[in-house]
Amino acid sequence: MEDGKKQFAGSELAGRTLGVIGLGKIGCLVADAGVRLGMQVLGFDPEITVDAAWSLPSQVKRAGSVAEVLKASHYVTLHVPLVAATRGLVSASNLPLAQRDAVLLNFSRDGVVDEAAVREALDGKRLAAYVTDFPGATLLRHAGVIALPHLGASTREAEDNCAVMVVDQLRDYLEHGNVVNAVNFPSVTMARESAYRVAIANANVPNMLGQISTAMARAGLNIHTMVNKSRGEMAYTLVDVDSAASAAVLADIARIQGVLAVRYLPANGPTPGAA
Repeated sequence: MEDGKKQFAGSELAGRTLGVIGLGKIGCLVADAGVRLGMQVLGFDPEITVDAAWSLPSQVKRAGSVAEVLKASHYVTLHVPLVAATRGLVSASNLPLAQRDAVLLNFSRDGVVDEAAVREALDGKRLAAYVTDFPGATLLRHAGVIALPHLGASTREAEDNCAVMVVDQLRDYLEHGNVVNAVNFPSVTMARESAYRVAIANANVPNMLGQISTAMARAGLNIHTMVNKSRGEMAYTLVDVDSAASAAVLADIARIQGVLAVRYLPANGPTPGAA
């Protein structure tokens, strides 16, 4: 019996390199776990947020591309949403760069990885294993694929926590205009520094902030603080002003070409309005 154990021998994680692609909340937790296991951790995320950067352990090294992560890592784990920019993020163009004993883990979305490229790499012994919780038909019974059930959030506690999170985030948006975890909008949060706030959804085009500021200045509004972030073609702006905003100035802002929606969010005031 003891001799039979040799065929199941593995390798130590300590000292190996873990590549984390996508450094959101989950990616940061995985990176931290890798550091605690004694691994060298390499992270890549071209759109990392300030909050995520603060959450990363100082030992995590920054990579400049997916290719760099694949070249250097023994284990590569993906934690990105499936959007146009991430579809086929790991494909035939970069997967051949991976180390021959590398393990690719994908618990994000199936479209993030080109399954045909993965099968070719597995068949050619250029990838040790592919671990995922949604394998396609071409990979489902492949010897190099470890398929797990897609049950990460299927606990009573997780369902309850998700419901509470959705309510909290929706309330924060309705009352304060803050946006988090949106699919098509940038994440924008700003602590209130005034009782009077204006939230503006607009196209990501030049001089938008200048036009918004000019409209407020014409109305005699002093901008206390402002934050603007963009994501692709969309941008979102939160402005705290020192005095109440009139319906007229909200209408002026709404008429700016490229402005999609304007919401007035006075604290402890009347029902928030929109223009």
